[in-house]
Formats: sequence, C-alpha cells, structure tokens
Amino acid sequence: MESPPDNSNSKQIGPVPKAVIARLSLYLRELQHWEREGKETISSTQLGKLLGFTDAQVRKDFAYFGQFGYPGIGYRCAELTQAIKVILGTDRSWPVALVGCGNLGQALLGYGGFSEQGFRIVAAFDSSPSRIGQSIAGVKIESIDSFLSLSKQLDIRMVLLAVPAAVAQEVADTLVGAGVTGILNFAPVTLSLPRTVQVVGVDLAIELEQLAYAVVKTRT
Repeated sequence: MESPPDNSNSKQIGPVPKAVIARLSLYLRELQHWEREGKETISSTQLGKLLGFTDAQVRKDFAYFGQFGYPGIGYRCAELTQAIKVILGTDRSWPVALVGCGNLGQALLGYGGFSEQGFRIVAAFDSSPSRIGQSIAGVKIESIDSFLSLSKQLDIRMVLLAVPAAVAQEVADTLVGAGVTGILNFAPVTLSLPRTVQVVGVDLAIELEQLAYAVVKTRT
C-alpha cells in the first residue's frame, strides 16, 4: 500500500529564505494552471521547467516544509496545491482593506485576482470628500476617520496602501495604531514601522527600471 507523504510543517528547520517563499507562490500559480487543464500529477522537472528552475531547486524548496512527492508519481497537484496554501496561510479567506482610492486604488478594487487567491477587499478608505460614499466594484468608500472602528468590526489585519508618498508614513502609522499587522505598500517610499508589522513594497517604477536594465543587457 502506498504511504502518503509526510507534509507536516514540523519538518521545517530554521528560518525559510524569502526567495523560497516567493517561489512557493510561483509554484502555486503553475499548479493551479496545471489543474485547470485537467492534469492530476506533476514532476519536479516539469514544475521547474515551467518556471525556469532546476528540478533540484524545486525539491530543495519543498524540503523546507516536508516531503510531498510520491515515488514514480511525482506530486499530486491538488494535494500539493493545498499544502502550499496552508504554508502560505491562504487556505483561509483574508479580509483586506484598501486605503487610498485614487486611480491606482480604484484599479486595485476592480482586480478580480485577489478573491481567486483568498483575499477579499471588504472595505475601502479615502480622505477626499469627493470619493467618500462612492461604490467601486461593490465596495463603498469610507472616510479614513472611520478606519479604527470598521477595521475592528471586520477583523482587518492586512491593508493595501495606495496613498501619495507624502502622506504614506502618517497613514501607515494610523493603520498600525488600529491593529494592522500587514501592509502591501504601493506608495513609492520606504515606511518606518515596528518590527511586528510586515511590509511589502510594490514600486512600479523600480520594476520598470529593472525591466529596462534587462532589456538593455540583452542588446549589448
């Protein structure tokens, strides 16, 4: 009888490099595509090839969290998908707030990819009287002054921050004071916050600079 893999998180030893966590998200996307095509299993070689990694890299990354493969079969897609979601904490639904409802914020409200991965934008906030009260993609824009009460009511711990750079630190401080512990920061500025608060910066200009460098290098 075939034994199931030991995918217990107790296998994890020491801190996991951020690069490994980033690759887990990439593996998850490819596994989901693979499943949508009706495929039930995938090998480390196939998964690595899809992303430009070696099979050894794939196996090493998963080894931080346990043993997921089956001899002669590889990985069962549905099983591995669920295991990665548990590791990433996306096996549940996360209520998320958007703060800053300008052009970028409104685009984020309309993006359907968040809900597909378990993130629900349940509230949106802004300081502009002209935006407060509007509804975008079914989400009503509230005054930033009501963040404390609504965030507690909706159990919001993660925020998409899409405010101008000049006010990003001040707004972030307010969010942290209200109990937020995770911020995805779209403002082009580095935030200075307590170590207990996790911040991920998304600077689109920096990404374009990196792309420009890559394009230039391919032409030299």
